[in-house]
Amino acid sequence: MSDWHLGRLCGFDLETTGVDVEQDRIVTACVVQCGGAQPTASANWMADPGTDIPEAASNIHGITTERARAEGKPAAEVVADIIAALGQVIAAGIPVVAMNAAFDLTVLDREARRHGLPPLPGGFPVIDPYVLDRQVDRYRAGSRKLTALAAHYDVPIGEAHTADADAIAACRVAWRIGTRYPNVAAYTLPGLHEEQVRWAAEQAASYQEYRRRTDPSAVVRGEWPLIPHQQNGAR
Repeated sequence: MSDWHLGRLCGFDLETTGVDVEQDRIVTACVVQCGGAQPTASANWMADPGTDIPEAASNIHGITTERARAEGKPAAEVVADIIAALGQVIAAGIPVVAMNAAFDLTVLDREARRHGLPPLPGGFPVIDPYVLDRQVDRYRAGSRKLTALAAHYDVPIGEAHTADADAIAACRVAWRIGTRYPNVAAYTLPGLHEEQVRWAAEQAASYQEYRRRTDPSAVVRGEWPLIPHQQNGAR
């Protein structure tokens, strides 16, 4: 058995200016290592995204345009720091845990390209509690947001919608899923990653079919854990 959930995990979370992976920017970020019978180690950043933060986004994560400009580091510096921190984790063989990973990893990729930085190389194992939960308990009604998963799996989340609280909560939810579902824990990390690629595509296709009952033009992207970059994508 693999029992990956008993080893070291690295939570990764972003709070952003919005939900468009091609255009929106990083506001705060956290990379936190936990578990594996070692102390928790957390790195946090606040960026000046170089653009206004919409009120709707500020209402979620609590960071206003004024605060980001006053307290945030230059966006390019933050993006470089995040990529370096994740690179160290990946080099150490630690899986990256990210709730709805395709959003966070794609935003990071587009930010790197926007600032002329080398994007994070692919090929490393990612664990996505959102994809796992939808696979192991696909017919459960209700929300699949992190706060809902934390409640369902008896995980304390602290101040939700802050990058550090969400990153550690994602790790704890992944750990709980591995504990409750031994068949998931039994995968090797590469094997679990490949299964999630397949599961995410199937889940997206199913949700798109559901959406098209009321909106025939609905499109749900199923690429995971990164939406491929298009030449005419982020600017």
